Amino acid sequence: MIKLGKAVVKSRIVILIVAFILLIPTGIGYLNTRVNYDILSYLPKEIDTMKGQEMLLDEFGTGAYSFIVVEGMDKEHLKETADTIAKVDHVKKVMWYGSVLDQNIPMEVLPEKAYRFIHNADKNSDLMVVLFDEGMAEDGTMKALDTIDATVSKKCFVSGMASVINDIRLLSLKEVPVYVVLAVVLCLAVLMITMDSVFVPILFLLSIGMAVVYNLGTNFLQGQISYVTQALAAVLQLGVTMDYSIFLWHSYQEEQERFPGDKNRAMSHAIAHTFVSVVGSSTTTVAGFVALCFMSFRLGLDLGIVMAKGVVFGVISCVTILPSLILIFDKFIDKTSHRVILPDLGFISKWVVKHCYVFFVIFLIILFPALYGYTHTNVYYDLAGTLPMSLKSRQANKKMDEQYSMGATSIIIADSKLSAESSEKMIEEIKKLKGIKMATSMASLTGPMLPADAIPENVKDELKSGKHQLMLVTSEYATASSEVNRQCAQITKVMKKYDKTAMLIGEAPCTKDLIHITNLDFARVSAVSIIAVFFIIAFVFKSISLPIILVAVIEFAIFINMGIPYYTNTTLPFIASIVIGTIQLGATVDYAILMTNKYKTGRFKGKEKHEAITDALTSSVQSIVVSALTFFAATFGVGIYSNIDMISSLCMLMARGAIISMFVVIFILPSMFMIFDKLIIHTSAGFINKAR
Repeated sequence: MIKLGKAVVKSRIVILIVAFILLIPTGIGYLNTRVNYDILSYLPKEIDTMKGQEMLLDEFGTGAYSFIVVEGMDKEHLKETADTIAKVDHVKKVMWYGSVLDQNIPMEVLPEKAYRFIHNADKNSDLMVVLFDEGMAEDGTMKALDTIDATVSKKCFVSGMASVINDIRLLSLKEVPVYVVLAVVLCLAVLMITMDSVFVPILFLLSIGMAVVYNLGTNFLQGQISYVTQALAAVLQLGVTMDYSIFLWHSYQEEQERFPGDKNRAMSHAIAHTFVSVVGSSTTTVAGFVALCFMSFRLGLDLGIVMAKGVVFGVISCVTILPSLILIFDKFIDKTSHRVILPDLGFISKWVVKHCYVFFVIFLIILFPALYGYTHTNVYYDLAGTLPMSLKSRQANKKMDEQYSMGATSIIIADSKLSAESSEKMIEEIKKLKGIKMATSMASLTGPMLPADAIPENVKDELKSGKHQLMLVTSEYATASSEVNRQCAQITKVMKKYDKTAMLIGEAPCTKDLIHITNLDFARVSAVSIIAVFFIIAFVFKSISLPIILVAVIEFAIFINMGIPYYTNTTLPFIASIVIGTIQLGATVDYAILMTNKYKTGRFKGKEKHEAITDALTSSVQSIVVSALTFFAATFGVGIYSNIDMISSLCMLMARGAIISMFVVIFILPSMFMIFDKLIIHTSAGFINKAR
């Protein structure tokens, strides 16, 4: 590796020129990477709900739909509003009373439930249904919603998942740049306190910032990324790769003492030393992110690939760009050096080791309530319910609920050959289910007062294609509730009795599938991440016992972190329960590995266990604290600021997880070493020097 170090030092000018040039194509790639704001689109393509969505678009030309509550308008103004919306690009059709019947025909000819469905006499409001020719999160639908919002009256409230997704898009576009600024400012503050230079932290952030641009720019090759990944990628990459920069700097300072006056040689050796150490420690972090790729819910694959790639770019940047920057700005660094503000924390080592049995007992006492909380923390799947009430989609959804008592709206895609009689029987049976507000097919829409001939052909076309027909089912229950999930299962049972090929699609059935799939993903991802990190540690230390101890210590920290919401009665977004444990394990097990390496070195040199463990804690506690505080700083500000609860909750959990892991490694891991020392040294290579 010394050859790599010498090559980097020799070519530092060229490296920086190339590094800055690469910012151009990757920056363009970042700006042109499409962001997907529809979380439900990451469900497996092979399930019925997703196949049904594709069928709806392919056969009926409809990818998304929204309900619009229109207040205080007469029929003339309703028609003007409907005509205005119909002219918007990517709006396929606007359906309202006037599009089904001649406006001169009174609404009362409609079946009673249909009449109440489209008109609220008490509030003098009407419903319109807008059909779009693209999917819920497609660019065309988003542009159409923006145009509708800008052109229609303030008395119009656009509800539905497409509107929610558009609000998330607008909120995310506004907030994501602030996330980066907050992470940078807070990280800079931590580094200023914990390091001996004012300028070096700026070089750290510049180096990592370039790696972040490379990572985000190469996402263009994936075609698109989720808004969750976009929001977290820069912040997470900054938090988990800052250690590498700190390690290089400390190694460089140590090598300068070995080679006084020869900074090029010192940096060459520092690069070589850092590369070996960083590759080893980054492997566990990469393994944690790769574990996310094993999720059936493909958001994990999206986040996992981007973050694993980000760690690799972080390592490369650390041993190429950062050394080049440090050498070029060496004189300026010397002029901006200062005394480290953070006090030396090594003094706690003897006290911690002395009370090791007390901390082990604390570990045992906390373990069971932490595990119980971890397994009983409540999660939510309602993607819209936690957004700020100031958003227009939330206000519109509230209007829908208050004025029309309407919860989830689903669509049944059935065979067009299904007879009118069977279709009517199916609908009648579905209507009898508890919580069904209305169920409609072509057959049930007509009646004695409204013959089929009275319905325009273009309306019929929306409900029937060559191979399939559509039926609309609206529920009184909210999406993601246990009641609507049970109802979806009952609807599916009824429709399969009449048509085995029928599919139930929409936000509610998709969310029901999401709950089932992510429950399985939770167990799978946890197992994969633990097994992967276990074998990496086993390989690195050539040990049977150390992987168990180190993974157990970090898992204990995860139990505490994920158990706290149960005791504070906090409900977490579903994705948090899946990804946080994996991220916390991969990102913070490095703290334990650092201390273990030093403990191993001490024992190999012949130190007795008490001295070796004390020295290991003394020499690593400062690095662990700085690393944890940096990770905390990168995520905490975003957690406080973000109005998107999924982003806010994830960042707060990561910030808290870093601090909990720090305390657990500092106070519990030395206790484990003290108690299991004899087992460790006889089941691990490199702890006993046989030559002595």
